[in-house]
Amino acid sequence: MHGEPGRSPPLDQPLSRHGYVWALIVLVGAVAFVMAIWMIAREREMNSARAEFVASSEKTVSLLVQRLNQYELLARSGVSLVASVARPTPTQWRDYVAGMKLSERFPAVVGLGFVGYVQHNRLEDLKREWRSAGYGVLDVRPAGDRPAYAPILYFEPQTINTQGMVGFDLLSEPRRRDVLLRAMDSGEPSLSAPMQLLPDGPDSRRVGHGLVYPVYRGGEQPADVEARRRALQGWVSLTFRVDPFLESVLGPPAEEGDHFRLYDVTDRPELLASYGRPARAGEQPAFLHSRELLAYGRRWRIDFESPPLHRAAPQLATLDQMLQLGLFSALLLSAIAGVLAHTEARARRLAERMTEDFRRSEMRFRVAMQYSAIGKAMLDSEGKIVEVNPAFGEIVGLKPEALVGVPFESMFDRDPSLPPDPPFNFRGGVYRATRRLRREGGISRHVQLTYAPIPGNLGQDITGLVQVEDVTERLLAEARIRALNRTLEARVEARTRELKQANQELEAFAYSVSHDLRAPLRAIEGFSRILAERYGARLDEAGIGYLNRVRKAAARMGELIEALLKMSRLARSELKLERVDLTRMATEVIEELRMAEPQRQVDVVIAPGMTVTGDATLLRNLLANLLGNAWKFTRQRERARIEFHSRLNREGLVEYCVRDNGAGFDAAYADKLFRPFQRLHGANEFAGHGIGLASVKRIVERHGGSIRAEGQEGVGATFYFTLPGASAQVEAPAYSAEDAGGSVG
Repeated sequence: MHGEPGRSPPLDQPLSRHGYVWALIVLVGAVAFVMAIWMIAREREMNSARAEFVASSEKTVSLLVQRLNQYELLARSGVSLVASVARPTPTQWRDYVAGMKLSERFPAVVGLGFVGYVQHNRLEDLKREWRSAGYGVLDVRPAGDRPAYAPILYFEPQTINTQGMVGFDLLSEPRRRDVLLRAMDSGEPSLSAPMQLLPDGPDSRRVGHGLVYPVYRGGEQPADVEARRRALQGWVSLTFRVDPFLESVLGPPAEEGDHFRLYDVTDRPELLASYGRPARAGEQPAFLHSRELLAYGRRWRIDFESPPLHRAAPQLATLDQMLQLGLFSALLLSAIAGVLAHTEARARRLAERMTEDFRRSEMRFRVAMQYSAIGKAMLDSEGKIVEVNPAFGEIVGLKPEALVGVPFESMFDRDPSLPPDPPFNFRGGVYRATRRLRREGGISRHVQLTYAPIPGNLGQDITGLVQVEDVTERLLAEARIRALNRTLEARVEARTRELKQANQELEAFAYSVSHDLRAPLRAIEGFSRILAERYGARLDEAGIGYLNRVRKAAARMGELIEALLKMSRLARSELKLERVDLTRMATEVIEELRMAEPQRQVDVVIAPGMTVTGDATLLRNLLANLLGNAWKFTRQRERARIEFHSRLNREGLVEYCVRDNGAGFDAAYADKLFRPFQRLHGANEFAGHGIGLASVKRIVERHGGSIRAEGQEGVGATFYFTLPGASAQVEAPAYSAEDAGGSVG
């Protein structure tokens, strides 16, 4: 229990609050530091992006002002032309404007014109003067009586949209009248409010601005307003459109650039143009900037909008990633602090427990040594006994107290097989040896010694522990067992020698008998043939029949003797192991059978890739017998079929199968198939002497395999055999007790 005195707290006891507090302080401090650095960097990046946006906006304003100044210079050059020739001809004005190349240099300019100033009583004189000069009819529009007229006399270049502007009275329309009068009174160029280029023209919906410059007689500008009104000759008017004006200055708007709107705020805010792609739905511009400028008597305001924040200040994404990394680092640092606090507390408790465990371990060691049935002795660095247990004293025959200080090696006979240095130095770790102990009273005992080092310091100069076990009785028992084993080995060797001698004598007997039987058989066959040839005419039909039976019996006896010789050779021949292709060998056997009986039609299926390690001659004999039997016993089938394939049996071994649909056999007599001279079919049905399957079994067993047969009368039979070292492309299904096929021999 946790509350017992002298016991250390468990290792899973919760941490003290101090560790958690320090971990929390580290977390808060690290997060605050990371957030402060991030906010400073973010503010700096925002200020930099905002300053860049404002600078870009101011640059845009500067470019617009520069282009307006260029328009002023263009209008001023027209004033110089008019003042120099009093009033230029239409041809002179056309050539002058063509030389300016307005469409190339100033694509936003619609055209440059001269507007005359005519009092009411001078209008008819102007029309006559115009006709007399050969300029055609001057049609001043719109019709009506007005105190003064300002018809457009020249306007170039003439296009389909501007060809009707000549003759239009600009004083007839309020916005145009205001700009003309303001320029006349001030003597300075003036810009009109947005207005239609030509209200009654073919493109009346196009909105533009007119920059007018007053022209005075004599080329000099009078000092006061009344004098300027009397000396006014007309105005040079430059007409341009705002949208092309912006694009000609700034170029086509970028996909992700700034966006701004241009307003005329002289009288009331009026949108003139919008440049750039506005923010998408749901997006807010990062920065806004407005700038007003005085444009020749009109006040323009430009409202700039930057792209959204992620495009206006792309570095903020990097800062956000750095913030995430910093927060993760703060959490990691806090976790490390918590782990360190946890480790410190755990190490402290572990140290306390190890101290307690060490004390208990020492106590257990003392108890185990005191009450152990195996003798134990602790030695110092000089090999002297420091302490022994009672079991060691009983083995030696002395009390434990009498053994303290005695050299340990002095109690044993010197063993020349031991190393020169005594084993009690324990430099080699654990060491075991069997020694002869001189027991008190002169009695010798054999003991098993196990030397082991003792780490640490138990208060004395102790370097190792020796366990001593009396093995005298065990050694005596082992000696008796070894003697008995030697006797048994001698008996087994003698019996094996006798068995080999008996097998050799049996084989020699069979060989000599088979050879000795051949001589009388040859005599019987020879004399029977001579008898049939010389005296056949004197014998009746019954005698000839008896004589033929004698000859057939002699021939069959010869075949049986030859079969015995073959079986004898199978048992005596030495195996020559090599890699054998059973597929190829079976194909060759079938081809030989087909050549012997070409009139038979037999379906033969041989699986590919069947190879095995064995004696090629014996394995060919095996296949010749099995396939020959299948060929023989399917003779009475109209659709004979023979299969040779491999499969996996229940034990997971490759099993070869020879199957046919021939005569089959009664499963009750399957144990007789592999016995020599045993036949399940009569000789009048199928020829044979009953030795083939016995040879097959002997060949399979000599290779370390096994063979079995399954069949059914009138259905067929199957022979299964296994051979070590077999490999095949297993295509047939796994083992099934319902399989049938093959033939008997």
